[in-house]
Amino acid sequence: MFDPKQIILDKIKTNGGWVNTHAHLDRAYTVDEKLYKLANAYRHEKWKLNSGVRRNSTIAQIYDRMAKATELMIAQGVSAIGTFIDVDPDTKDKAIKAAQKLKDRYKSSITFKFINLPSYGILPKESRFWFEVGAEFADIIGSNMKTDQGREVEHLEIILQTAKDKKKMVHIHVDELNLPGEFETELLAKKTIEYKMEGKVVGIHGISINAHPKKYREELYKLMKKAKLMMIACPMSWINSRRSEEPSPIHNPSTPVDELLPYGILVALGTDNIADLMMPYNDGILWNDLRALMEMNRLYDIDELVKIATVNGREVLGIN
Repeated sequence: MFDPKQIILDKIKTNGGWVNTHAHLDRAYTVDEKLYKLANAYRHEKWKLNSGVRRNSTIAQIYDRMAKATELMIAQGVSAIGTFIDVDPDTKDKAIKAAQKLKDRYKSSITFKFINLPSYGILPKESRFWFEVGAEFADIIGSNMKTDQGREVEHLEIILQTAKDKKKMVHIHVDELNLPGEFETELLAKKTIEYKMEGKVVGIHGISINAHPKKYREELYKLMKKAKLMMIACPMSWINSRRSEEPSPIHNPSTPVDELLPYGILVALGTDNIADLMMPYNDGILWNDLRALMEMNRLYDIDELVKIATVNGREVLGIN
């Protein structure tokens, strides 16, 4: 009997195992009864509501959460993972210390790429200090453009120059709100070219790309290709995207993988948040994300799906 799921799973194993390119392991399993009641808040509100978790967690608690999530990854055959860790005025260096301990324990079982997340941006003085600390530790420079909303250009210029100086890649959240008023991927691509960081920059999510007219999307894909901009899709984290009354093309709340691939834009896969305020029910099973990706994009090319789950993931993490 033809079993396409088993064929994909076998090919993923043959190609070196799953690669989870985007997670927040330090926040995994933090949802409790109090936070669960806030689960329907807007995403921009949730970024701030997580501050209590960051302030109050000990190094040991962060480590335990990360270890539990790591063992889940290993159990399903994940060979490498890229995870953001909070390094900000709330968390300070707690997640760094937990991450180093995690790497020491599991380095023989899984490859880690740690990515710093400056949760309050990088322009305020204290936030900038912790960004510099995180950037020194991290394997990849990370950010979320919305943390310095209104000053995105300045934010990006600091991120890209820091990464260039340190000879590191960049992973940055872009176009997450599924709205036609977002143009972050375009800005990221232009700045990538300006800073001569082609092939070193990865956008995460890019949901709002779908909300633009086809002509704009096609021009954006050409620009992304010129910038050698790569993308990470985390489909299970976006199926709960909110309804909007703003007019836009009919689309699924997903990274537009079906349109990116024909333009030669590399796409990889991630789980994003696991059992936390953002996604209380996300169980961190990569097959669920790959299944959502294929269905939301009507992408059934088995070899392409395997690449997204394996070799593409190693490329966006800078693993040779």
